[in-house]
Amino acid sequence: MTPEEEEAIRREFEAARGTSQAQQPAQDEIPTFDLNEFSRIKHVVGVISGKGGVGKSLVTGILARELARAGAKVGILDADITGPSIPRMFGLGDVKAMGAGDLIMPVATTGGIKVMSANLVLEHEDDPVLWRGPILAGALRQFWTETFWQELDYLLVDMPPGTGDIALTAFQSLPIDGVVIVSSPQDLVQMVVGKAVNMANMMNVPIFGLVENMGYLECPHCGERIEPYGPSHLAETAAHYGIAALGQLPIDGSFAQICDKGTAETDLPDGLLPDAIAAITGA
Repeated sequence: MTPEEEEAIRREFEAARGTSQAQQPAQDEIPTFDLNEFSRIKHVVGVISGKGGVGKSLVTGILARELARAGAKVGILDADITGPSIPRMFGLGDVKAMGAGDLIMPVATTGGIKVMSANLVLEHEDDPVLWRGPILAGALRQFWTETFWQELDYLLVDMPPGTGDIALTAFQSLPIDGVVIVSSPQDLVQMVVGKAVNMANMMNVPIFGLVENMGYLECPHCGERIEPYGPSHLAETAAHYGIAALGQLPIDGSFAQICDKGTAETDLPDGLLPDAIAAITGA
């Protein structure tokens, strides 16, 4: 390709990008989702990641459980609509949400955490969600506006990975008090975390801090701490973006087994991510 051809392609790309940005509504034109008259939610916390596969739903489940055990009334809005995993983690894989007049009743776990997820309204939990962006945004609106949440101290929103339609809709249309960003230790992750940080900053959403998952494992024989992905970048990455480091989670095969079994609420170790809980509650 000649330099002239490269320059022509660059100009075409810049023109297309400028047209696309011009067509985007200003942030203050995006409608906010109204909560129904039967629900009161004090705090909304997003759990986000710049990419998939870092354990965002695990962190959401841990935060919900720890807040509930501290005496708070807690709900989870599973906004990862095309890949929901919260119901299975909490033993709700075969449970369906029911209607109450014009509203949807969230399903409560054995410990009282209220959950709303696409998998609670699909006929089968392995049915694919083949919806385009506007319909996905409509589902998010229903999960907020048309769900009978009643009184909650904290609603955790388990975001889909990345910075796409649903995350953008949630940032613009839900009253999010702040977000917890989840990452893993690889070098590439600092760049990926940056995408999540910059999105939150662009949307004027506060950041509680950064949680690093899969940071280390312990040898079952001698207890030595092993870092299979290399040294942790938690402190370095948090400092680079001027946010708080909220702790690490290990690589632990039992965590996956517990979540697959649906007993995350009862069987995960106690006291996980205390710094993240303190950041959310202001303790």
